Amino acid sequence: MLALFKPSAAPGLELDERPEPEPGPRDVKIKVLRTGVCGTDLHIEAWDAWAASTINPPIIPGHEFYGEVVEIGSQVADVQVGAMVSGEGHIVCGTCRNCRAGRRQMCIRTLGVGVNRDGAFAEYVVIPESNVWVHHEHIDPELGAIFDPFGNAVHTALSFPLVGEDVLITGAGPIGLMAAAVARHVGARFIVVTDVSAPRLALAGAMGADLTVNVAGSRIIDAQRRLGMREGFDVGFEMSGHPGALPEMIANLNHGGRVAMLGLPSEPIDVDWAKVVTHMITIKGIYGREMFETWVAMSAMLHTSAWLRAALSSVITDRFPAERWQEGFDAARAATGGKVVLDWSAISPAPHLASASTAATS
Repeated sequence: MLALFKPSAAPGLELDERPEPEPGPRDVKIKVLRTGVCGTDLHIEAWDAWAASTINPPIIPGHEFYGEVVEIGSQVADVQVGAMVSGEGHIVCGTCRNCRAGRRQMCIRTLGVGVNRDGAFAEYVVIPESNVWVHHEHIDPELGAIFDPFGNAVHTALSFPLVGEDVLITGAGPIGLMAAAVARHVGARFIVVTDVSAPRLALAGAMGADLTVNVAGSRIIDAQRRLGMREGFDVGFEMSGHPGALPEMIANLNHGGRVAMLGLPSEPIDVDWAKVVTHMITIKGIYGREMFETWVAMSAMLHTSAWLRAALSSVITDRFPAERWQEGFDAARAATGGKVVLDWSAISPAPHLASASTAATS
């Protein structure tokens, strides 16, 4: 099969032939149709310090995908060949304290698809049946491919009650944009989104944001004044990882404010902990999705809201055939648009393989 893989501990990826994976007794083999490009994939391609300390090449990255089940293991009970599916990218042990208590997203032995084992940037991927999410109703393949990051957004947004609350979202990347749409769908009052990218802030408006703030030249306190807010934001979603975002968010929260923090900090953050204590602020770290309550919630919301489906579709701003993966990675790294999706449904042989085939038959 053709796959986009990292052959060695160095920058770059290669589109080339790799052995086709075979399912074990409890595994499901999926023909990949679409994949999303994640920030994790950019780290792996660039081979930065995080990738060098985490990834063990050779490996096929990719963990956001949609596809069709083509083969199941002998002990698979609930997933059928022909099912259209996405996949939970965190494979858990099932036996640690958190797993046994039903908190699988907190498993201490989690293995990541496309991080610790071969992933979905390929014609086929194999994952355990327990990680397969079956779409029982029709869903656009591109939306199916971004269920993983949509789950991050839903997990973050539903961490605290939102009905009637004023919400501040720092970071208008794809997940921040999706979180804004979820907050609007759930019933927040005011939603303010910050970033330094004008195109992304424009997308935030389409996600239901009442106001956007380009923090390169404006401050969040000005947004409060414009909206007539008197007591600060009730809930904050920190999605950027920028070291200045969390301190400014805390400075603009009401007493008793709650923060769900998904963005991984790019460097140490200087937090006013005295204010956290005296203002009784809650800060909750978010990683991945709750398995599988988040998946149930996002499927239900998409089923009941045509507006939310349309909003999420507009988050996907760049689409490329899998052969043009480098253009897709470059678009994602530019950080000026929304989500990037690669189409694997009609992938053709890699150029050097096609040339070899032509030479062999001439």
